[in-house]
Amino acid sequence: MEIATEVAVPAQAVPLAADAFVNTLRQQSERYHDKHPFHVLMNKGRLNRRQIQIWVANRFYYQQSIPIKDAAIISNCPHPAIRRRWLQRLIDHDGAAEGQGGIETWLRLAEAVGLNRQEVLVGQHVLPGVRFAVDANVNFARTRPWIEAVSATLTELFAPDLMKERIAAFERYYTWVDAAGLTYFRSRLSQAPRDAAFAIELVKQYCTTRAQQDRAVAALAFKCDVLWSVLDAIQHASLEQG
Repeated sequence: MEIATEVAVPAQAVPLAADAFVNTLRQQSERYHDKHPFHVLMNKGRLNRRQIQIWVANRFYYQQSIPIKDAAIISNCPHPAIRRRWLQRLIDHDGAAEGQGGIETWLRLAEAVGLNRQEVLVGQHVLPGVRFAVDANVNFARTRPWIEAVSATLTELFAPDLMKERIAAFERYYTWVDAAGLTYFRSRLSQAPRDAAFAIELVKQYCTTRAQQDRAVAALAFKCDVLWSVLDAIQHASLEQG
């Protein structure tokens, strides 16, 4: 009788090849919030002014959290070169100076749809469900390994297509919104692909075991759930208004 010289490795423990791993991550697009009924209605021009305002005011709470989440990733990451590159995300949202950055341009969108800037800034209109989901996302970045938090940002793989569709919808159906208010969406057309490209290279480099790859996919699924939950809360509130 021959004695086996190799130990069989369970199939699920074998790391995916890089292309297969990336493809598995991209498959999470099926969970992305562009398919949420609220977004479908928005892109068909079916929302009224008040419903758009509810979305803008509540989505700002998420926008406001982005640099806080990214700062948490930086604080957990032990690699200076990665921290330096990730810092660009904070600048994109906080701006290099007062009056710049994505948070500022979202506030201009709020003004363009008729909201009070200060009320939006202090979260006066934020729904409990939105606050819970967004805070969970920030807490994930603070408490999970940095590469899992990086994996969660890969929703940016799917963002450019959504932004293009959103811009087209606003220009076609919501002409009462000043075009200057769409600046944030236009900026993400170039920022999101850049950020996603760097993040996916990191995930491929640092998720080398099957367990790490599975956790990366789970992190991205979690982020999709966060974005979906935000829209669930917004849709529930907005239907009462429309």
